[in-house]
Amino acid sequence: MDKYYTITELTREFGISTRTLRFYEDEGLIHPERRGRTRLFRSADRRLIQEILRGRRIGFTIAEIREIIQVYRDPPGEAGQLRLLMRKIEEKREDLRQKRKDIDDTLVELDNIEESCLTRLAEIGVNT
Repeated sequence: MDKYYTITELTREFGISTRTLRFYEDEGLIHPERRGRTRLFRSADRRLIQEILRGRRIGFTIAEIREIIQVYRDPPGEAGQLRLLMRKIEEKREDLRQKRKDIDDTLVELDNIEESCLTRLAEIGVNT
């Protein structure tokens, strides 16, 4: 017999709002059972929520997460999903490397500007 989770149990477990779970449902990422106005989540939904949150933490968009989930559901299945995930991870890694380089370049530029300001202040006789 399947274990079901209520929306309250999952929001507490994952530290998210009911609005977040409803959003994931509206986006077609999860498909809880409905009994009247009550949503009942299966273990599979719980695992999906866990993976969605993990994807969000590392910066994947909802569209990217949807694509990864869809590849698993359709052919080529899990192998295709894993290859897609590895490609997305490398894209994200490269994006982060570029952001790190941009930050490092900006910090160097700020240091240069600050040094120029200090030099000019000394030239005009202002103590810092």
